[in-house]
Amino acid sequence: MSFIIGLIMIVVGALTIIKSEAIFSFFGRIEWFEDKLSTAGGSRLGYKLIGLIILFLGILTMTGLISGFMEFVLSPLLMYSNPE
Repeated sequence: MSFIIGLIMIVVGALTIIKSEAIFSFFGRIEWFEDKLSTAGGSRLGYKLIGLIILFLGILTMTGLISGFMEFVLSPLLMYSNPE
């Protein structure tokens, strides 16, 4: 099941990267991306970064490595929730 979900995430991420101009014309500018990325095409770059993150998480989900990655990323927060 995780293979199929990961594959769907990979397809969605790739389409988000490829069709960022269509997504931009549908949703418009996002001011946070324009301000923080400091480029003229900040929203387009932001949509591509979102697609890249979805693609990366899809690969991790498909290969079954998502739990280890999330444990690594959240370990500083989880360290304090489990005192010994």
